[in-house]
Amino acid sequence: MQETQVIRSLAALAQEARLRAFRALVVAGSEGLTPGALSEQLGIAANTLSFHLKELTHAELITQERQGRNLVYRASFDAMNSLLGYLTENCCQGAPCSPASSISCSC
Repeated sequence: MQETQVIRSLAALAQEARLRAFRALVVAGSEGLTPGALSEQLGIAANTLSFHLKELTHAELITQERQGRNLVYRASFDAMNSLLGYLTENCCQGAPCSPASSISCSC
């Protein structure tokens, strides 16, 4: 992962509503959530949520897919794992360690 992408990802997550939305999408897994379901679950107004979802999409942390008349948002587990890998790449002074090897999600 490039440093500019890491900065964009961390900046997107450095806001309470976006962090909560991203975590909810991680929990939802590959099924994802519609904006309406996400809005109701988080208690965030739809227009506000739309702005935050756009920011997370721009940071490539989530994806959007049209299913009929609905949009479905999903966490990008590849991007999340790349970010975690970048952040832990040099932990333990570059030596292999168990926490770094277990930080991966493939929901």
